[in-house]
Amino acid sequence: MNNDQNKGSCLCGKITFSVGEFMPVIGHCHCNMCQKFHGAAFSTFVEVNVKQLTWLSGKANLSDYKAENKTVRTFCRCCGSSLLFESAYNRKAQTIEVALAAFDDISEHQAVTPDAHIYTESKVPWLDINDKLPQFIAYRK
Repeated sequence: MNNDQNKGSCLCGKITFSVGEFMPVIGHCHCNMCQKFHGAAFSTFVEVNVKQLTWLSGKANLSDYKAENKTVRTFCRCCGSSLLFESAYNRKAQTIEVALAAFDDISEHQAVTPDAHIYTESKVPWLDINDKLPQFIAYRK
């Protein structure tokens, strides 16, 4: 593995992974499911090609939650850390969305700049979005 890998882990450290390259899609998601799953006002995911994701340890500790809308959220069964999100779009495009906060070390050669707020129709009322990123009521258009 080269030094340009972006390495991450779950809270308990039993699961570790690396991602070779991020796609330029990094969004703050305000949907109700992200709020509940992360216990926060929004989540931030970076999209990657599935071939860029490598499990370094603890893959057996992964568990999935499959929602009625056919999305899949992957988390550590030991500590509950949210790690991945997959939609029908991701399956078709062979991409996966990785929780940005799960990264421990991001290569200095990799740009990490969120580019949008999505599903703002579900935004919690106690949060004011004060940045200049585009906001989308649902997914990006």
